[in-house]
Amino acid sequence: MFDLVIPQQQTGLALWPVLVVVLALIVLNIVNNRLAPQTHYLLWSFGGSVGLLAFGLLDGNTWTDMGLGWQYLVPGMIWGAACIGAVTAVYLIGSAFKRTRTAFHDERMSELSGSRLMFQALVEVPFGTVLLEEIAFRAVLFSMLARRYGVIWGLVISSVLFGLWHILPSIGTHEQNPALGSVVGRGMRGNILAVALSVVTTTVAGVVFGGLRLVSGSVLAPMGLHWATNGLGYGFSWLLIRARDRRREQHRQQVRQRQQDVSDGSEPPTGGVE
Repeated sequence: MFDLVIPQQQTGLALWPVLVVVLALIVLNIVNNRLAPQTHYLLWSFGGSVGLLAFGLLDGNTWTDMGLGWQYLVPGMIWGAACIGAVTAVYLIGSAFKRTRTAFHDERMSELSGSRLMFQALVEVPFGTVLLEEIAFRAVLFSMLARRYGVIWGLVISSVLFGLWHILPSIGTHEQNPALGSVVGRGMRGNILAVALSVVTTTVAGVVFGGLRLVSGSVLAPMGLHWATNGLGYGFSWLLIRARDRRREQHRQQVRQRQQDVSDGSEPPTGGVE
């Protein structure tokens, strides 16, 4: 049904280029999450993407091997657009029900202004997070591994490394998301479980992203799904938290107004006799 676009496996390729890429990703992960100021995030991500692509070409990967062949751009865009539409539908349905709505509540979003949210969702996520991670894991690293060990091992190893990539950014997330906190708990135990859950879910996501890259022949397809899950997730979280806070404020105002009416004598206390 689908013609998979797979880098051709070759024998005798050295392992050290793969290790260099993995080491570079470890350094980038630490820099982006612990050392560099947030204002430098886009610079490091873009520079890292360019450097990784250059190293991938030096290793002998073609643009098509890395999911960047021009002949696959249109299929990649079609698959990416379809993924964005599907994620939007899932988010709309999930946010419509009270039980699943709290899963979207990331309290970090409550601190963002509308303009900062737009910048994060439309600039930082696609040109920072998505660009770097898809170039690193679905373009360069996957191609290098598939040419050495075959497509299955390339997909598995790159996906596991993608999961491990999320250890640092997932630390403390259980304190920011009430739904996640209710599942994993609080304190150190909750933190460990949140990190482990993040690694597992992003490893699975890596397999899905890799599958999209194979069936479409382009990293644009997983880029579309990746942006939708992150960028749209931020947007839905911000809107839902704002709506929740407005409801809480309206409730507090109503309570204050009833208390004021009682104190002024214009309304009898609840349970009183008129």
